[in-house]
Amino acid sequence: MKRLDLIRELEESGCELVRHGARHDVYRNPATRQQAPVPRHREIAETLCKVIRKQLGLETE
Repeated sequence: MKRLDLIRELEESGCELVRHGARHDVYRNPATRQQAPVPRHREIAETLCKVIRKQLGLETE
């Protein structure tokens, strides 16, 4: 998945950027108060996208 598509999905779900790190950006879900790092690669593996969604409380099983 493209990084920009993942970020767009996170922001549409209500997540917000907390800070820029050296190699990752940190996003937080204000509803659940959970946060997760998002790497700065052009392509992010679908399995990692799933882990990020789960860490932010967006993944429904």
